[in-house]
Amino acid sequence: MINFIGNRKIWFFISGVMLLASLFSFAYNGMVKGSPMNFGIDFTGGTMLNLRFPEGVSEAGIRKILAETNLEKSVIQKTAKNDVFIRTVEIDRETRLKIVDSLKEKYGDVELLEADTIGPVMGNELRGQALWAFLIASIGIIIYVSFRFEFKYAVAGLIALYHDAIIAAGVMALLWRNVEIPFIAAILTIMGYSINDTIVVFDRIRENSKAHGASKKKFTDIVNVSINETMGRSINTTLTTLIVVLCVLFFGGETLKDFALVLLVGFSVGAYSSIFVASPIVALWESKRK
Repeated sequence: MINFIGNRKIWFFISGVMLLASLFSFAYNGMVKGSPMNFGIDFTGGTMLNLRFPEGVSEAGIRKILAETNLEKSVIQKTAKNDVFIRTVEIDRETRLKIVDSLKEKYGDVELLEADTIGPVMGNELRGQALWAFLIASIGIIIYVSFRFEFKYAVAGLIALYHDAIIAAGVMALLWRNVEIPFIAAILTIMGYSINDTIVVFDRIRENSKAHGASKKKFTDIVNVSINETMGRSINTTLTTLIVVLCVLFFGGETLKDFALVLLVGFSVGAYSSIFVASPIVALWESKRK
């Protein structure tokens, strides 16, 4: 039997390193690039162009034309064989028409399928709504877990969730990947997955605590036994979930890759935190209380 609680300092150290690396990525990006993460037009405002080309085109060729209007740093995503999304800062109608005309001169019959502009006010509003969604989800989890178990379980579970969310966001910051509204959906999905995995372990701890209550078995031993008993279930669930996410990451559309990447990191770290973070925190809390 693996002594998870006895080696909790090792697990906490690993988590600390990952958290510090994430925070360093935010700080570095903020100082060097002017923003902790690469927020897309959903949050900062800007213009999105959806174009259809008569044949396949290269990203370098499109970027060269965008450079004529000083937009070479725009985000270019191929959504289908001949369809391309261009996400850039907010531009006026004349600039948009100039870009389309330049593309037509080089590639022929280029069709503008869609042009959307999001102002900075709407971007700030979306950012505020995202923070509210995260806060409400956290409060809901605290209430639910406290009602079903005890407050210490709720705090441990929430710490594990923040641990997962920060590391997942840190990877996106480190890779400087584009952050749009789907990122928020991915973080909330990670929270739901992680708390579900954590509750399975908590439920087994509660069952074993009742079963061994009369024998006065140490709580840390009960937690160790519970984690070992649920280890196989956690590994199987995580692996099957990651197989699906990997399929989306490698075979899904370009617009799904960032979403799948966040899920891949979050689910992996979530499985780790349920076993190596949340449960040891509960054991540590109980030992300090006594």
